[in-house]
Amino acid sequence: MVQESSVHQRRRPLTLAELNDIPWLRLLQADERQRIAPQLVVSDLLPGEHVCRIGKPVTYWFGVLSGLLKMSTDNESGQTMTFTGIPPGGWFGEGTAIKREIYRYNIQALRPSLVAGMPVDTFHWLIDHSLGFNRFIMQQLNERLGQFIAAREMDRMTNPELRLARHLAALFNPVLFSGVGEVLRITQQELAYLVGLSRQRVNEALRVLEDNQLIRIEYGGLRILDLHGLRTRQF
Repeated sequence: MVQESSVHQRRRPLTLAELNDIPWLRLLQADERQRIAPQLVVSDLLPGEHVCRIGKPVTYWFGVLSGLLKMSTDNESGQTMTFTGIPPGGWFGEGTAIKREIYRYNIQALRPSLVAGMPVDTFHWLIDHSLGFNRFIMQQLNERLGQFIAAREMDRMTNPELRLARHLAALFNPVLFSGVGEVLRITQQELAYLVGLSRQRVNEALRVLEDNQLIRIEYGGLRILDLHGLRTRQF
């Protein structure tokens, strides 16, 4: 079994191309970018490895450069409840970082993923000094609130097509996940983990969404044809 500490041991500086993929970095002033960029690190995660665990103290603020992560927690009966998937472009944990709390959720890789991190002390320096960064974080927190309200509603949905449609719409949030674009690289098994359905039921629900011209199933992923429909259509 791969030791969890190896995720930290595999960290390295970001390349210029990787830095250019970070949405909030371009909002900083030139002197702020020069100060912050050398402090960012990136690490590759294997499927099943954790970035964050419940009860562990926050040390970094994280973002997904490639791959797919899952945010989840365990309820009182020991069942896992998934809050959301985190595709490329998604930065997460700002609320925990602001309060310097322990994590109340797990973040786990569903596929090989590249995850960047900024030390929590550096995060707080930006909060204290950067107007552009503060605006980004405020927008993140606002979108995150709506995301978790929607997640609670989705958790009570029993219609598989409706449940899948709303989950897909959440993964295509252009504010939280700027790196997704129009095509989400995801397998049916990964969707099953996120939505809480069997792979067979996900396959059937995807066909219904495709028949309704909301998505198009492509090799290795899904193309969104009607994001508004995924958010509002009833089945």
